[in-house]
Parts: sequence; C-alpha cells; structure tokens
Amino acid sequence: MDIGEVAKRSGVPASTLRFYEEKGLIRSVGRQGLRRVFGGDILERLALIALGRVAGFSLDEIAHMLGSDGKPNIDRALLEKKADELDKTIQTLMAMREGLRHAAVCSAPNHMECPTFRRLLGLAASGAIKGEGSGKRPRRR
Repeated sequence: MDIGEVAKRSGVPASTLRFYEEKGLIRSVGRQGLRRVFGGDILERLALIALGRVAGFSLDEIAHMLGSDGKPNIDRALLEKKADELDKTIQTLMAMREGLRHAAVCSAPNHMECPTFRRLLGLAASGAIKGEGSGKRPRRR
C-alpha cells in the first residue's frame, strides 16, 4: 500500500508517516516510483501508535514497545506505571472540576474571599496542578 493510501485509510497525514519512519516507529518495504510503500500490517501498527499516544506515552516509549523486529514487545510494568500516572491526573482533574463548580456558585462577595478558590490558587502556585500555561511544554506528535 503506498503512502497516500495509508494516509487516506488511517487518517494519519503523509508527513506524520514520514516522521514516524524517521523515528523508527514504522518501516516502508520499498518504493513505487518516488512514493513509499508499506506492508499489510501498517494500519495495525499505526493503531498501536495511536493507542499509545492517547494513553500518554512518548514516541520513544512507543518505539521501544513496538520492537525493532516489527512485533510488539509491550512492557507491562510501564503500562502499570502509566495507569498510576493517569489515576493521579484523574484525581487532579476531578478536584479542579469540583473547585471550579464551587467557584461558579460560591456566595462569597468575590472569588478571592472564597476558601475553596484560594485553595485552588495555592495548588496552582505550588505546581501541584498543571495546565498549558504552567510552563510545561506541550508534547509534540
């Protein structure tokens, strides 16, 4: 299947496919003229990459789990660690959601007088909760 067909069937842009190939996540099996050609397992491999990305794994972590021989070599300990990280993220997000809901209906004259809102401010200032504006660089691809 050529790169255009893979892009169309997978929804992954050709530029990303080339990047994944550079990173060693996927391998073309040859060329048809100037176009890369991929084997029949490429869509499954891209699905594994997509699942890893959604779960929060880096491309390097995914590459390690995919293995160089084309067969997945999934590190169960790493999966457990990532699940623990997700649990912490979920707890943080739930606390943030409840704090925001409280702040939305709080009867304090202004939010700076609300103990719940002040607690959220303290957590944000201490780095206990992070968001896009927290100085943490967003993950790429």
